[in-house]
Amino acid sequence: MVVKQLSVFLENKANSLNKMLQVLTDNGINMSAFCVADSVDYGIVRFCVGRPELAYQILKDNNYTVRLTDVVCIEVPHESGGLHKAIRLISERGINIDYMYAFADGGSAKVVIRCDSNEALIDILQENNIQMVKI
Repeated sequence: MVVKQLSVFLENKANSLNKMLQVLTDNGINMSAFCVADSVDYGIVRFCVGRPELAYQILKDNNYTVRLTDVVCIEVPHESGGLHKAIRLISERGINIDYMYAFADGGSAKVVIRCDSNEALIDILQENNIQMVKI
């Protein structure tokens, strides 16, 4: 199951993240998962929301550089080795993971994965009964 992720490029300066989050808050957009990566001059905020197309348009309308990307989110046991099983299967099939981020949710963890072939990734996950989730 493919999930839409938003990526927003922000200047790496005080209050940039706050301002973007305020725009989302003012429009009733709630993040389900997110990560922030930075460099010297800018940061990339990657996140998933329930209404990605609306969030995309709101951010564009507010002059943010934003992109929608297809990712896959899986559920793994929140225990030692839970993630390793899924990653081993993906690696053995030669799928390159560009990046990923996770969040724990009770007895399980959700993992958002961006890779070079969502279709191949989904096939592997289905073949091995690894649950995909919509976030």
